[in-house]
Amino acid sequence: MAENKSWVLMVTAQTPTNIAVIKYWGKRDESLILPINDSISVTLDPSHLCTTTTVAVSPDFTHDRMWLNGKEISLSGGRYQNCLREIRSRASDVEDEKKGIKIAKRDWENLHLHIASYNNFPTAAGLASSAAGFACLVYSLAKLMNVKEDNSHLSAIARQGSGSACRSLYGGFVKWIMGKDDNGNDSIAVQLVDEKHWDELVILIAVVSSRQKETSSTSGMRETVETSPLVLHRAKEVVPKRVVEMEEAVKSRNFPAFARLTCSDSNQFHAVCLDTSPPIFYMNDTSHRIISCVEKWNRSEGTPQVAYTFDAGPNAVLIARNRKVAALLLQRLLFHFPPQSGADLNSYIVGDKSVLMDAGIQDLKDVEALPPPPEIKDNVPTRKFKGDVSYFICTRPGRGPVLLTEESQALLNPETGLPK
Repeated sequence: MAENKSWVLMVTAQTPTNIAVIKYWGKRDESLILPINDSISVTLDPSHLCTTTTVAVSPDFTHDRMWLNGKEISLSGGRYQNCLREIRSRASDVEDEKKGIKIAKRDWENLHLHIASYNNFPTAAGLASSAAGFACLVYSLAKLMNVKEDNSHLSAIARQGSGSACRSLYGGFVKWIMGKDDNGNDSIAVQLVDEKHWDELVILIAVVSSRQKETSSTSGMRETVETSPLVLHRAKEVVPKRVVEMEEAVKSRNFPAFARLTCSDSNQFHAVCLDTSPPIFYMNDTSHRIISCVEKWNRSEGTPQVAYTFDAGPNAVLIARNRKVAALLLQRLLFHFPPQSGADLNSYIVGDKSVLMDAGIQDLKDVEALPPPPEIKDNVPTRKFKGDVSYFICTRPGRGPVLLTEESQALLNPETGLPK
């Protein structure tokens, strides 16, 4: 296997998260994670939201181990085991001449792995951390084991970890095809357009809560499929038409159509959650106030300026048609949802800070001086909801997964294979 007895071979990758604009909610097969409808997502810029994963192999490792955000977690769950089994079965010969390491295809079955993963955003709070996490796990393992399949085939493996993970294997706008085969081989992700196709879009995320949600997506979906008559109508009648319209809107960069579809589909997804027995509440009062703010502005302009979408959580993902609109949106959001007194503006607005500069805001005094948006009627008293938003992330559509080649970016020690 190798000339020298003790060695560690490592690969580090970075994978973005994604936010669905046509939602996936409901499975027709729980173990293979096969959905009841197609879905479409936008990949977010990994410099603002991503998972970094280092995978290592060594003959000295006694069992598979994983650390998530610095804490060791169990790999015994079915989803991890499915991904590890599928990737190991596709492994090829690997040779590292510099280290004098040769791993034959058959050796992978007996070698153990160490995996360290880190999210630069809250886990399990409705920002698709599991999507980025499982996509990164599968992508990095495929590189370590010299798996020959392309990203579309890898997406079918990532899907078995977390459904929406299949969409994080590409940048830009991505479609997850539900497929028809019982074995799930045709339930894969394909890229519709890359991140450069519609690069004037700006995405603002209002992190309303970074707490773990009360009803996980997995159990929520199961309860919906078992109890909601509306979800079957949605999957059969509504989504197929919306997917066709959304593909067209994205390809032609038709923002009014894109916004209408995105907002409608988000609202219907949450309606389906309410139609579940017992009902599931992912959004909260702050989420509803953000919707109201966007709807009022869009109506006053006569054409949509901003689209909103909410996944399984209260956090708002707001997609502005261009940078100018994003600056006006940020002004409105900061007017309604200013930070707590004495807060650091630098940590209240994270990601692409240039949007803050475009909005003409340099410090908290500028936030306090913001006038009420013109669409608010003069005779309506304006309320401010200080501290109801934890922080804002400014980002944009981004690229798919990449390898990180600098050893300093690895999360595991190259000598021991343990977390740094």
